[in-house]
Amino acid sequence: MAKESIKARQRKRERLVAKFAKKRAELKAAGDYVGLDKLPKNSSKVRLRNRCKLTGRPRGYMRKFGICRNQFREMASDGKIPGVTKSSW
Repeated sequence: MAKESIKARQRKRERLVAKFAKKRAELKAAGDYVGLDKLPKNSSKVRLRNRCKLTGRPRGYMRKFGICRNQFREMASDGKIPGVTKSSW
């Protein structure tokens, strides 16, 4: 489980990316790199990290479900994810 401060920092980055996305695109299209440099560094999309929505774990993230592999396995075993069952042959 990730620390709350790490998860809060990630949420802050997501808000900044959404807030400055339009302005960042306009400056980039115009080639104004001095203007881009004046924007907050955390407003850049490359600073975002995919994290599990339940635990905040940064590794083993499954994009389709938005959770990490550990939580996916637990939820699939409990039958909480529709259409997903443990395979056996």
